[in-house]
Amino acid sequence: MTIIVSVKINDGVVMAADSAGTMPSGQIYAHANKITNLYEGLPIGAMSTGAGGIGNESIETLLKDLRRRFAGLDPEHAHWRLDPSAYSLEEVAQRLQAFIFEEKVLPCGEDTTLQLRLCGYSAGRPLAEVWEVNVLRRASPAPRCIMGEDAFGVLWDGQYEALNRLVLGTGFEIGAALARHGVPADQVPRLQADLVGDLYATLSAPAMPIQDAIDLARFLVETTIGFVRFAVFLPKSVGGSVQIAAITKHEGFRWVQRPTLRGTELG
Repeated sequence: MTIIVSVKINDGVVMAADSAGTMPSGQIYAHANKITNLYEGLPIGAMSTGAGGIGNESIETLLKDLRRRFAGLDPEHAHWRLDPSAYSLEEVAQRLQAFIFEEKVLPCGEDTTLQLRLCGYSAGRPLAEVWEVNVLRRASPAPRCIMGEDAFGVLWDGQYEALNRLVLGTGFEIGAALARHGVPADQVPRLQADLVGDLYATLSAPAMPIQDAIDLARFLVETTIGFVRFAVFLPKSVGGSVQIAAITKHEGFRWVQRPTLRGTELG
């Protein structure tokens, strides 16, 4: 498990994640890299939650392999090269799914649960988008746009509990709690939705500066890390350092806080 957060505003989108990586054995490592620039020089980034790898390949390495294809550096897949003047985020999402699911998950033959969040700009467009590619065991629905150009705000995934409570005002078990307190089962979904509507905490505004969006994303990841650390009912599968990248129209993908290896920055 992990926590990934995106904050989309007028000026771009901020991506943030923790660095804890959980292996199938249950072993947790503190230096997993979950954010990748998918084309150096273009405003496109991806981050992941769920499986840390497919077979013997980490998600980080696989995304960098895909980056080589997009840049035209893989002779066997020259047709995958993105045209910097004509690509769309939808096209990138479709190719991301084809690479991860069709080329890696299906041949591997293992059940894989993975979510990839794609953030950035289509060529020539004024505002950013956020797309999602999901793999659930051996199935993968079509990529979907979860935040179009005209949508703004905060999205999170992975370990939901802390931010569900903070932003939505209700924990993951709210439905069961309402039922235990006598709310009829057929009324629970409606009451739960009403509570979220009444308690929702708006933390971002479309016009907020990019630095404030960065600070908000960092706060949300750090809050989740702290909550998981002290919550006795949650597995300690979120932690490590916070990784942050900002994507803006003119500056493109920029690292704000990035992983290092013995003092050397990782790409």
